[in-house]
Amino acid sequence: MSAYDANATLNPTMYDYSSYYSDNDSGVTPCSNVEMREFGRVFLPVLYSSVFILGFLGNGLVVCVLVKHRNQTNLTDICLFNLALSDLLFVITLPFYTHYVVAGEWIFSVFLCHFIGGIHNTGFFSGIFFMVVMTLDRYVVIMHTHKVARYRTVKMGIALTVFVWMLSLFVSLPSYIFTTVKNGSQGQSCDFIPENKDWWVFNIFAPNILGLVIPLLVMVICYSRIIPILVKMRSAKKHRVVKLIISIVVVFFLFWTPYNISNFLRFLQYEASLFDDCDSDKNLKLSITVTETIAMTHCCLNPIIYAFVGQKFMKRAVQLLRKWVPGIHFLSTRDLSDSSFRKRSSDVSSTFVM
Repeated sequence: MSAYDANATLNPTMYDYSSYYSDNDSGVTPCSNVEMREFGRVFLPVLYSSVFILGFLGNGLVVCVLVKHRNQTNLTDICLFNLALSDLLFVITLPFYTHYVVAGEWIFSVFLCHFIGGIHNTGFFSGIFFMVVMTLDRYVVIMHTHKVARYRTVKMGIALTVFVWMLSLFVSLPSYIFTTVKNGSQGQSCDFIPENKDWWVFNIFAPNILGLVIPLLVMVICYSRIIPILVKMRSAKKHRVVKLIISIVVVFFLFWTPYNISNFLRFLQYEASLFDDCDSDKNLKLSITVTETIAMTHCCLNPIIYAFVGQKFMKRAVQLLRKWVPGIHFLSTRDLSDSSFRKRSSDVSSTFVM
């Protein structure tokens, strides 16, 4: 994830010098971020803390439920488990960035700077990739049910898991290498400082292409084929499933597109000398800060979209919560019994919504 865009997002308390390479003749001069300092110290800690708490609790519950019922694991459960792990990996970096913004400097070690920068990106990319895997899995299950049934095994799920995590680590490798501590006039900063501009361009376009364009195309193509099939089925669940499908695509698009557009405009600013006055520069930095934080909240919605909408999962989650908190009575497990679940769910729709 290109969150290390020249201190503009994660550390708005400093002057923005680090992205001006010696070979950059755009004519853009550094602008003071004094106004963003107070905004960042209020806005970012609150939002980062909220995302951390909600994301940690929601995804943590998903992990606990799936681990407890690991003997009944299928390919969908494996994808949900890894999606929750990806979101957890993503959100555990937020307390460090919260302190970074409040303190105005990086007080942790150089190793931790490399590590936090790397796992932030790894959590981001792995979460996106597992959403793509789940989309493709739903597609083949509904479109080619009998042909792929024997291939949707736990071994296949483990193989896909290893592949996705290795791919995520590979794509995130520049962040592990080039995110480092730099001494400045206002203290130490932890920034993405590549050895040449090519890596900076990669850090801009990788989230745009691998994190938005390709996943969105896969979702649109697959779900546009799935929806007509579900609509034709005689199932009381079909309308809820269709709404779920549409919500997956719409929510993903709404939460991530603004940030990717802002990041791309940031690239044009340096490459094409656009928005070269200080007011435009500040507005662009502000848009990156706000849209990135909004995009981060998507990890809080993943447990709701991919897990809690499934009645079987809700039953397991409520049972676990009742065991942890005996006095909880917000939902009756009788309404989520296995028999009622089977009566109200068709084979395909129950597979789709878990």
